[in-house]
Amino acid sequence: MEKIVEIEKSIIKAYRSKLWAKFIKAIKEYKLLKKNDKVCVCISGGKDSMLLAKLFQELQKHSDFEFELVFLVMNPGYNKINLDLVKSNLKILNIDARIIDTDIFEVTERFDKNPCFMCAKMRRGALYRLADELGCNKIALGHHYDDVIETTLMNFLNGGTIQTMMPKLHSDNFIGMELIRPMYLIREKDIINWVKHNNLNFIECACKFTNNLTINEDDSKRYETKALIQKLKEYNPNVDKNIFAAMTNINLDKVISYKKLGNEKSFLDSYDK
Repeated sequence: MEKIVEIEKSIIKAYRSKLWAKFIKAIKEYKLLKKNDKVCVCISGGKDSMLLAKLFQELQKHSDFEFELVFLVMNPGYNKINLDLVKSNLKILNIDARIIDTDIFEVTERFDKNPCFMCAKMRRGALYRLADELGCNKIALGHHYDDVIETTLMNFLNGGTIQTMMPKLHSDNFIGMELIRPMYLIREKDIINWVKHNNLNFIECACKFTNNLTINEDDSKRYETKALIQKLKEYNPNVDKNIFAAMTNINLDKVISYKKLGNEKSFLDSYDK
């Protein structure tokens, strides 16, 4: 009990400005939470989602309006070591989560092409379905600030498109369901420091495929993008902040074309008007 008290105190005391304040700012700035919402907090077992669960617990203690939380671990087929670590951390952090077993790893193992894409797609679909069955109207994921800027840059460099990871999204398939990202403004380095401060240990990548294949960080586009951003910071220390800011500062008068609700608009449409 003494350990959990110290862990919870660290969120609103030692890491108040780095974690708690930015969590609250994102919720208010992007209007992520409303009275009587029922939020499914999705826990993968990693540092980000575990912190997200603790932040929501603290918010429920201090909030001036009522909302309901459901903590959900959707087990895609973790090995025993990883699943035991997830269960141990839930106990340490005093998170009463439902663990629902699925065969997603087993199913996606049959795909020769893009098993990781299929795994991510199936996991997201399962989360929406389970949240809907639990009567939730919102799904909370633990994506953070660095995920946002990395996704933005990956889309630009590898997809030839300017788009980012949004702080919230309406579901296309589940009416009334929203996906929210309350850690949108929190830096990954501050999450890591919080983990070290409390001497915690979480699973990293628990994918079944990485148990059997030799996959280095350099082989991942996301890790390559992380490294690229660090390199670019040698040129401009604020490059990461500028990538984030650029997505809130788009001048439509200075782009060739853009899409809105699936319809493409060109600068030529109004050029001679």
